[in-house]
Amino acid sequence: MTRSNHAVRRASVIGERWPIFWAGCAAISVGVALHLPMLAMAHQMGNHLAGMPMDGWMYAGMALILFGVPAAIFGALPKRRVTHDAHAATMFEAPDETPFGRWHATVLLVLTLGLIIDTMKPATLGFVLPGMRDEYGIAAASAAMLPFVALLGTTIGSFVWGWLADIYGRRVSILLSTILFVSTSICGAMPSFEWNLLMCFLMGCSAGGMLPVVYTLLAEVMPPRHRSWVLVLVGGTGLVGGYLAASGAAHLFEPAFGWRSLWLQGFPTGLLLLALARWIPESPRFLLEQGREAELAQMADRFGIVRRQAAPTPPNAAFAAQHHRQLTAALVISALSWSFVTFGLLLWLPSDLRDRGFSAELASGIIASSALVALPTIMVAALLYSRWSSKWTLVGTIMLTLMGLGGALLPATALSSPPVLIAVIALLVVGSNGMIAVLLPYAAENYPLGVRGRATGLIAASSKFGGVAAQGFALVGLIPTLGGAALALLVPMTASAGLVGYAGRETRGRSLRELEAEI
Repeated sequence: MTRSNHAVRRASVIGERWPIFWAGCAAISVGVALHLPMLAMAHQMGNHLAGMPMDGWMYAGMALILFGVPAAIFGALPKRRVTHDAHAATMFEAPDETPFGRWHATVLLVLTLGLIIDTMKPATLGFVLPGMRDEYGIAAASAAMLPFVALLGTTIGSFVWGWLADIYGRRVSILLSTILFVSTSICGAMPSFEWNLLMCFLMGCSAGGMLPVVYTLLAEVMPPRHRSWVLVLVGGTGLVGGYLAASGAAHLFEPAFGWRSLWLQGFPTGLLLLALARWIPESPRFLLEQGREAELAQMADRFGIVRRQAAPTPPNAAFAAQHHRQLTAALVISALSWSFVTFGLLLWLPSDLRDRGFSAELASGIIASSALVALPTIMVAALLYSRWSSKWTLVGTIMLTLMGLGGALLPATALSSPPVLIAVIALLVVGSNGMIAVLLPYAAENYPLGVRGRATGLIAASSKFGGVAAQGFALVGLIPTLGGAALALLVPMTASAGLVGYAGRETRGRSLRELEAEI
């Protein structure tokens, strides 16, 4: 391999400052590893660290992490910021006839793995809370602060990382999220609950940031005729895979190593994602504006990307801005409605079922049966989104969720029948799973390149905000019944269906340039 090829290969990993980046990553890795001796010591004492003073190795590890994180961030950021503004349009795109090749498949697999790793962190919250409460001796109300701060972090991180993706590039934003992801794995070694709160907030920021950026990047590198199904399939598989991985890890590791071991998963899995960074491409326009011509040529060869004239500015700019405001309002309300269903109504469902007289075993069985019905949802959503209609698939999933909310308002005598209750919960689970599978892909396709990251990040942040609000209600003891929550959500969910039907547009199989030019 020639020197120039070596340079392109190194640049394809991170950019011009790759030695500083990897030095920072090495410092972070050693810093996290220095927390392990104390955890090994705790393993001999029932995996308890509460009240134990931090030893010298832990202080040294934290110092290395505090040095490594800014060094890695500095190394990841390009020397030259992009020069386009919020109105910048797509200049590079694969022709519609471009086949789905091995490089497309590689990116699909790597980013799906990234979303699985990313989703594992917040999905782990429910598994660590019981052990954390026992070890720290805290009440349920105090323990609820943990998911509250974690979900608050995901809400903030979704928008911040989307904004960074519009300024510094898509791949850089993913790497920054991964750096923070690895660093916060030391949450499992924190001896006090307050330190866990801080680390979980930072963990949430990193976890919330990757999701919208992955959708944005995939939209920009996939051929138009393959873009729709790839976006839905990668996002849905990543989310479901993350929850399955979290539950599997809890089953395997928690009995022997305690709840703290579940947080440490972020260390090896984050390093794995960094090792795969060379297969995560950058958005081509960012490469051009940063003067990275060799990488751009390599990417064009691998992904079939060609340079085209940017789409013309819509003739009526004021009308275009109004349309995007309407679309943003529609998608934000849809995301907020989804988040309250998922993090509120479905989260409170087990308690409500027990209040109705169902045993804990029967309640969990009903929820599991409903979830089993929902498993094929993602495949069906991807098929409908790519073969039928992107816009009306989103509206259809909203309507399914709305039917579930209506079913939750049936008389108590009807809902006391397990088959009826399973049908209602299945509608809620299928509808909500389908909504989130298509909502963010739809957002990523609808905005111009200059604001695509932050717009998708805003929708993603809105999809987390319901979790923050629901946990806030729980902290003050406001947990509504199934019927009460369903009644409160009927109006916003109905409004979201109507607004998407009115302001949304068809994106299936259409180029990003065509969508940017059409208002």
